[in-house]
Amino acid sequence: MRHTLPHAPQFYVTAPQPCPYLHGRAERKLFTALQGDNAPELNNALSRQGFRRSQNVLYRPSCESCVACMSARIRVADFVPSRTQRRIQKRNAVLQRLATSAWATEEQFDLFRRYLDRRHADGGMADMDIFEFAAMIEETPIKTRVIEYRGGSDDPGNMKRGDEHLTAVCLTDVLDDGLSLVYSFYDPAFRPASLGTHVILDHIEIARAAGLPYVYLGYWVPGSRKMEYKARFNALEIYKGGVWQDIGDPGDHSNEAHPLSVDPIVEQVARIALPQFDR
Repeated sequence: MRHTLPHAPQFYVTAPQPCPYLHGRAERKLFTALQGDNAPELNNALSRQGFRRSQNVLYRPSCESCVACMSARIRVADFVPSRTQRRIQKRNAVLQRLATSAWATEEQFDLFRRYLDRRHADGGMADMDIFEFAAMIEETPIKTRVIEYRGGSDDPGNMKRGDEHLTAVCLTDVLDDGLSLVYSFYDPAFRPASLGTHVILDHIEIARAAGLPYVYLGYWVPGSRKMEYKARFNALEIYKGGVWQDIGDPGDHSNEAHPLSVDPIVEQVARIALPQFDR
């Protein structure tokens, strides 16, 4: 089904599919194409309204009976790492960060496959081949970087500085108000090192150094064990009811899975604020 605003991008809705986060529910996405000279402006505007990028598409959950998926971001200036997060930073201090262009390599794909096979063997990306992986990395009409983390050696019990072992990777979009973590993956042998948390903590430092106010983490879903780690970061905001607000007590958001909380698609599209494009 197509939904159109005058002089604006066209919005579409996907068919319902099983929800990967809440058992027994169905997910549906509202999406639009991201292309042309206005792609950066559109991406910036819609990212501030809970949308995410996947290759040349911007999407936001628009389920028929649930609004539990809420975009989450960290306020960089207010963030203070917890004691546990400081230990993670210290443990992974040997890793060296390298920011590269959005270009896929076989080394990245090998790490990606090991990560999926160990951590998400039954997920929606489990069957991705190297060509689909390359498309995920390279098909971007905006400013995107691949952040690699190297070191740790091939032995998880002997992490050391200077080793060239590719340990973690994050596909990162650069927005006008922050960094957006599109997708990250890491060597599953190093799981005790909490590499996923380390990648987020390091992106907070990158954003701080660049003077960017936010780090966007994707969606947080109350009641989903897969997503509960995001609520462990302080200074976390969620996009709820059309505004960004402090997450507060995560338990206060459990009612977002109620079907009466969902607005019709037409109303959702009508409320989207779009940048002023030259006609």
